[in-house]
Amino acid sequence: MSAVVTVHLLRHGEVHNPDRVLYGRLPGYRLSALGERQAAHAATWLAARGDIGYLVASPLERAQQTAAPLAAATGLEIATDDRLIEAGNELEGRQVAGGKGLLSDPSNWKYFRNPLRPSWGEPYEQIAERVLAAAHAARDRAAKAGGAAVCVSHQLPIVTARRRVEGQHLFHDPRKRQCALASVTSLTFDGDTVVRVDYAEPAADLPAGEGLGA
Repeated sequence: MSAVVTVHLLRHGEVHNPDRVLYGRLPGYRLSALGERQAAHAATWLAARGDIGYLVASPLERAQQTAAPLAAATGLEIATDDRLIEAGNELEGRQVAGGKGLLSDPSNWKYFRNPLRPSWGEPYEQIAERVLAAAHAARDRAAKAGGAAVCVSHQLPIVTARRRVEGQHLFHDPRKRQCALASVTSLTFDGDTVVRVDYAEPAADLPAGEGLGA
């Protein structure tokens, strides 16, 4: 009989980003004070489930910071999986508010020639493949520990993985993503198959803040 295991995909908390930069994979972007509180709320919510057996995070600082309160609450070490990293983006480092904006700058237009792929960054197919591979690996580790897994990642990777398991087109309107800061998208596996997807926002009661990005 196959094991039923839940893998929680936790989005990191808000990032300190006063200049409104599309930071992507750039180093040096850490959680804001609000982001730290969001991470703590998410940790409390997840730890209350009492069965977390494996904790893994993207290598980026904001994801590692978001995982830290849960590690403290459960006694688990934080593993790192590069497959959970933010999506690659050619527009990384550009200021997207308070400046000219991305679409109003003709030098950026070449990046928008094919939004279905997308042409501005890492292909959706590649994102879905690597994130789901990380989720399967986390499922296996959690199953051995007799619990669930938590993977701390970023908005677009989480959304893309969810859309793949739900059979939706990977191309989508970013404004309609259901993946708030410090939210939890839970994939329940029965063997190799995702049989259920749940979503929760443990930090929804906290005020909006300053950050921008995934």
